[in-house]
Amino acid sequence: MRVLLVEDDEPIAQSLRRGLMRYGFEVAWVTTGGAALAHEDEYDVVLLDLGLPDTDGLDVCKALRERGDVPIIVISARSDETDRVVGLELGADDYVSKPFGVREVIARIRAVMRRVQPRTESTAANGGGGPDRYGPRLTIDRKAARVRLDGEEVPLAPKEYDLLAFLTQEPGALMSREQIMEAVWDANWFGPTKTLDVHVAALRRKLAGAIAIEAVRGVGFRLEIVKASGADQTP
Repeated sequence: MRVLLVEDDEPIAQSLRRGLMRYGFEVAWVTTGGAALAHEDEYDVVLLDLGLPDTDGLDVCKALRERGDVPIIVISARSDETDRVVGLELGADDYVSKPFGVREVIARIRAVMRRVQPRTESTAANGGGGPDRYGPRLTIDRKAARVRLDGEEVPLAPKEYDLLAFLTQEPGALMSREQIMEAVWDANWFGPTKTLDVHVAALRRKLAGAIAIEAVRGVGFRLEIVKASGADQTP
């Protein structure tokens, strides 16, 4: 996914850029409103600071929205409700107040993209807006934070659910321990990562036969969806 980051504070921009790139985002970084409006390469979402050196970010937001429907997430130190409301009224899709974590920004990006992207065939088949299906046995209702295996709800601890929700965003992708800990626990987590192994083991036990979580030594984990076997298929 391609991100246009409009931020004049270099430490913030570099930190956010590195964090996004760790998750596979392509990031184009500009420092002024003029550069943002002159940017010609395609992008999927805009992260827009309001406190720009050459112009008010709200004016940039308005100009970008007049050009098209690319999602715009405002990131700003301005926490005043008026700025938040004005930003949304000018066409921003979401608003994140500084200070923020990379995990929060990525969650906002993914939420915005889910709203604006066309429904997938599977979502349409489910009537739209319903639980996400992973293989023949597992469904995840992200709105209700509920997981079902063969139609029966599976009780998961909060972090077990967060871990499953994160890994199933990209089945088959190899996620590093650093990525997982930052996304599921906290960007500033300083505890032992053994807790991750404990939660992975719990998911393997509770969702056996529906998912497989492969440990890649020295790197992290990869979640795979278990396909239906011939014996599992009904005539």
